[in-house]
Amino acid sequence: MKKTKDAIAKKIFEVFRAADLDEDFYEKLEEAMIFSDMGALAAEEIVEELKSAVFKNKVTDTENAKKLLKNIIVKKIDYDIPPYDYPLLIMITGVNGVGKTTAIGKLAKHFKDMGKSVIIAAADTYRAAASEQLEVWAERAGVKIIMHGEGSDPAAVVFDAIASAKAKKTDVVLVDTAGRLQNKKNLMEELKKINRVIDREYPAADRRNYIVLDATTGQNALSQVNIFDEAVEIDGIILTKLDGTAKGGVVVAIACEKEMPVVFVGVGEKINDLLPFDAEEFVESVF
Repeated sequence: MKKTKDAIAKKIFEVFRAADLDEDFYEKLEEAMIFSDMGALAAEEIVEELKSAVFKNKVTDTENAKKLLKNIIVKKIDYDIPPYDYPLLIMITGVNGVGKTTAIGKLAKHFKDMGKSVIIAAADTYRAAASEQLEVWAERAGVKIIMHGEGSDPAAVVFDAIASAKAKKTDVVLVDTAGRLQNKKNLMEELKKINRVIDREYPAADRRNYIVLDATTGQNALSQVNIFDEAVEIDGIILTKLDGTAKGGVVVAIACEKEMPVVFVGVGEKINDLLPFDAEEFVESVF
């Protein structure tokens, strides 16, 4: 998180050097948060809440004001995520290039390390070599993968993966999906079809729909959420490449503007570098 910390902490530090908690202080704080990729809407909401908290708690110094700010941000981005029930099916969406394949491989290893059996459905059948890349990650994680030929029906892959999972009482099914946006209408229809297959064939499963976002894209990640949320109701976010960007403040923008939890974060290239998101740890690491 060093790059994000350097980007955010320096801006915030300069603001909190002020002697007075006056309007100029709050304006500069809001500006610093916006320039730290936290988003204009989130910045405005948080600063208004800080004003109220400062008044309510009769805080007069910047040191205690900063503590209040950190608490407010933690509450904004800390969601109660229902615990998983098994069998569990997680459908993974996201545009090409965000690290979706890698995230699925790491997620498979995460559940395998928890003692769960895992199967991956390679339902991105359009991108060249997508299934082969996912197969490599499945081997690394030590889990089974269901693949069909390039250009085949993605819903058929999911159907076969669910059939295998039910027959073998597999705990977790991870479904990869296409991320091409060149033809948005076809993509949305494809995702809806996969959803219908899952609803029909696996009603007993705990369903989660996660979108993979690249933290380095900053505010552009928000528009990607909108696109996929149209087709499937997104339950949570996997934010990749958080270790290599100064735009980690987008965590705040996503949680506030989209009212969606960040569930996992990618913090490296290794298979174990996908971690459950911890709001307090995140805020402490960047402020």
